[in-house]
Amino acid sequence: MLAWLIRRKIDGFQAQYDYDMSYVREMLDVSPKAAMLYSRATLLGRFNRGLPTDVYFVTKIAGVMHEDCGPCVQLGVKMAEQAGVAPATLRALLAGELDRLPPECALAVRFARAVLNRDAEAESLREALQAKYGRLGLVSLACALTSARIYPTMKYALGFGKACTRVTVAGTPVDAVRLPSGVGVGAAA
Repeated sequence: MLAWLIRRKIDGFQAQYDYDMSYVREMLDVSPKAAMLYSRATLLGRFNRGLPTDVYFVTKIAGVMHEDCGPCVQLGVKMAEQAGVAPATLRALLAGELDRLPPECALAVRFARAVLNRDAEAESLREALQAKYGRLGLVSLACALTSARIYPTMKYALGFGKACTRVTVAGTPVDAVRLPSGVGVGAAA
């Protein structure tokens, strides 16, 4: 019964976002308990208190860009679009043009990259973000960034992370940068 309910949610998610959920189906077939725990772990990524929507989503997408080369990035972009993040903001993020981002978004992306790269600059960026959004906003940023890594990591670990795809924003393909610190995004490598 539980597996049937989880499979139904997987099918609904795949239909809503046009995102291949084969890796979660594999997990469900092998262990319904693992699939259930995975779905609970991903709830972390829904926590957003004290942050503007665009800041929250650019942080998540920057985290995914560090780990993935397309499908998971596209999923993040679709979710951001549905939440109302401006296409220009998403295009600038994907192109790596931080100077075209709203200043608060650029700050969050620089912070995300510094954290993921264990760069010393993370400390001063963290202080600036905490001054702007408070401790609760900082916790939201940490949850967004941490959760962004769950999906591609699980997908690649199970052997389903082999396809790079071009990312689109508002139906238009974007020439996305390849991040030097991670897999990045863009056309197939």
